[in-house]
Amino acid sequence: MGQIITSGDLVKKLGGELIGDSNILIDSAASLESSHQNSVSFFNNPKYQDLLKITKAAIVITNSEGLAFRKGPAIISNNPYLYFAKVSRLLNPSKALKKEIHKSAIIHPTCKLGQDIFIGPNVVIEENVSIADGVVVHAGVIIESDIVIGDNSIIHPNVVIKTNTIIGKNCTIYAGCVLGSDGFGYAKDNDKWFAIPQIGKVVLGDNVDIGSNSTIDRGALDDTIISSGVKIDNLVQIGHNCIIGENTIIAGCVGIAGSAKIGKNCAIGGAAMILGHLSIVDNVTISPGSMITRSIKNSGTYTALMPFQPHEAWLKTAAKIRRLK
Repeated sequence: MGQIITSGDLVKKLGGELIGDSNILIDSAASLESSHQNSVSFFNNPKYQDLLKITKAAIVITNSEGLAFRKGPAIISNNPYLYFAKVSRLLNPSKALKKEIHKSAIIHPTCKLGQDIFIGPNVVIEENVSIADGVVVHAGVIIESDIVIGDNSIIHPNVVIKTNTIIGKNCTIYAGCVLGSDGFGYAKDNDKWFAIPQIGKVVLGDNVDIGSNSTIDRGALDDTIISSGVKIDNLVQIGHNCIIGENTIIAGCVGIAGSAKIGKNCAIGGAAMILGHLSIVDNVTISPGSMITRSIKNSGTYTALMPFQPHEAWLKTAAKIRRLK
């Protein structure tokens, strides 16, 4: 069970306009479908009208247009989904950790450790690492040499941070991530491949989130840069020397090849593939599953998809597309 708050106090804390009783007790945030008599939910899409009609939610967050579909207590917000996210965080605060260094952690004596930090069991921290105030490092994390981690960043279990990586303030690195592995660089030596030394860094700005089991390669020569405000989902691969602009969001299973440059405020849908050595301007949306094979010079939404069909039908469709002029 999370926190309990009245509908009136909720609006005092987060704003919005309350329609109905200010003394409704709220103890959970839930979907329209799974809500109960003490839940808060949200509605911002008319296609869910049927669920809105039968929801048991005590109160529903909606915008002024959605209020026409709601019979019962509501909170009016210009951005119901964002408001709901804030309510959920309020009702489900993060568990407070005791600020301590576990006795099983191995920390090199040259490290600089800030105040009010948590370092969990079996963490390994090599030489010349700087960890700022308020940082949390969960169990099993490996932090190699010459790494900087900024204030209040959180490193979840079993993350591996390779040498010379820089992590800004208020970042969250989720379980199983690998930051700073060698990029995929090889030169042909007759019939063999010769690995090219990868000597750049990975640099994360402030307020960056990296989802579980994602990997970000260090640069070959120049640094791989993930700018402030970037949010990356699980199972994303970012190749060496890539630059991801501020406040760009990248969904799961995306692959970005080396030396690609992605602008600010972009949104990249799940399983999209972006080839290397191309540039994408600011404010671009790429649809899920799209293969981006050339640079994008104008803002907008881009899609490279073909609806699925039985294989024989797909072959015929592809043949027809090739004949188009």
